Amino acid sequence: MTFLLPTVKATAALRPLLVALAFVAAVTPAQASTEAAPASEAKIRNEAIVREAFEGWGAGRGSVFDLLSPDVRWTIHGSGPVAGVYNGVKDFVQRASAPLVSRLASPLTPEVRHIWAAGDTVIIRFDASATTTSGTPYTNQFVWIFRMKDGSVVEAEAFLDLVAYQEVVDNNEPRQP
Repeated sequence: MTFLLPTVKATAALRPLLVALAFVAAVTPAQASTEAAPASEAKIRNEAIVREAFEGWGAGRGSVFDLLSPDVRWTIHGSGPVAGVYNGVKDFVQRASAPLVSRLASPLTPEVRHIWAAGDTVIIRFDASATTTSGTPYTNQFVWIFRMKDGSVVEAEAFLDLVAYQEVVDNNEPRQP
C-alpha cells in the first residue's frame, strides 16, 4: 500500500482553505454566545418575576395570578369537572379558581419546592394549603408550567390532585360575599 504525502506545492495551495476554516471555527462560538445571551437573560428575568410573585403570594402580598395576561390560555390536565382549557383570566377565575377559593376560609398559601426556567418557560413545583369553610384542611401539590412573554404569563399548564380539589368543591359551602 502506498501513502501519498502532500507536496510542498499542494500544502501551499491548501493554506487559504485552512486559514478560512480556522477563521470560521474561531468566529462561530462568538456568534453562538451572543445569540444565546438574550435567551439566558430571558430565563433569568422570567424566573425572577415568577419567584417574586410566589414569594409575595406566600407572604400575603398580592397574587401570582397578577402575572396572567388577560388572554392567558390555562390548561388543567387530568380528568374531572375542572380539567380542561380556559381562555382568558375571566374564564379561568370563574370556572376553575373561584369554585375552590370560595370554599376556603383561609387564603391558599403556597410553599415553593423548586422553580426551573429555560428561555420563556418557567416551571414551578409547589405545595399549597388552606382551611376550608367547614374547618377541614385542604392541601395539594402542584406543578405549573408558564410560558412568559414581556413579563406576563401567556400560557399555563397545571398539574394537581383533582380529586382533592373536587372534594373541597363538593363538600364545602361557598363563603358568603
